[in-house]
Amino acid sequence: MTYTLTGLPRQAFEHFFGMTDAELAAAGARRIIADAERGFPCRIGLRDAHAGEPLILLNYVNHDVPGPFRTAYAIYVGPQSEPALPFVDRLPDTLDSRALSLRGFDADGLIVDAKLAHPGDGDMAIRLLFADTRVACILAHFAAYGCFAAQIERSDGAMEKAA
Repeated sequence: MTYTLTGLPRQAFEHFFGMTDAELAAAGARRIIADAERGFPCRIGLRDAHAGEPLILLNYVNHDVPGPFRTAYAIYVGPQSEPALPFVDRLPDTLDSRALSLRGFDADGLIVDAKLAHPGDGDMAIRLLFADTRVACILAHFAAYGCFAAQIERSDGAMEKAA
């Protein structure tokens, strides 16, 4: 069994990058500056922003399904972030180094199972969830703050492993 995760598509957020602070506020978002080397994970590049790097903090619907499991929460996206290459059968450091809440959903968007993964245990927990054939995708959330980290998909293994 192979799995793949990628960052969110940059083009989905580009309209925010040129907005003024007032326009961002009207859209329910805000510009912030990372004040540490860790703690500001960009969902486009799947990496932590560097101290001094600008980011947009906004609400993002990460599980847009009808019904009780529709989910939205705050995320960071970086105007200068390049989209992450696909991660195949491994997690980017920004996920692997944190505790994760991993939620397995079926094709109808209903939760089937969930796992809490401590730092370094995400790969094993993902494989355990995907061992259940009902799990169509996994949504990873940073356990401490609860915000969406990445969507993890089953894959056929044909993609090259990203460096």
